[in-house]
Amino acid sequence: MEPTAIVTEPVIVMATALTGTANQIEWGEQIKARVGKEFDRVANAMRSAARKQEDLDRTDTLGLVAILEEKRLEVMANDRAGYFIHDWQELVRHMVVTDPRYAKVMIR
Repeated sequence: MEPTAIVTEPVIVMATALTGTANQIEWGEQIKARVGKEFDRVANAMRSAARKQEDLDRTDTLGLVAILEEKRLEVMANDRAGYFIHDWQELVRHMVVTDPRYAKVMIR
């Protein structure tokens, strides 16, 4: 069976000017750039894994990539510098601790 082609279209994110104090904006822009790179890293890792999977698993993985890209758009559209300075860390923590796999690891 021929492997299904994996489309890896680049995601275009419109730049949103941050609001806040000058220091918050400077720091927020640095963090926002790192957040964008992290989304890229995770999406690329998932696409790489999908290339090695059978059709059903590949479909599931690419579905997760689509969800990730949707969340990227939501996160990167936020215009508050404070979101990237304060809220981003809490968001990541919440995402990790509510993941069912996290609970399994913590039980061990």
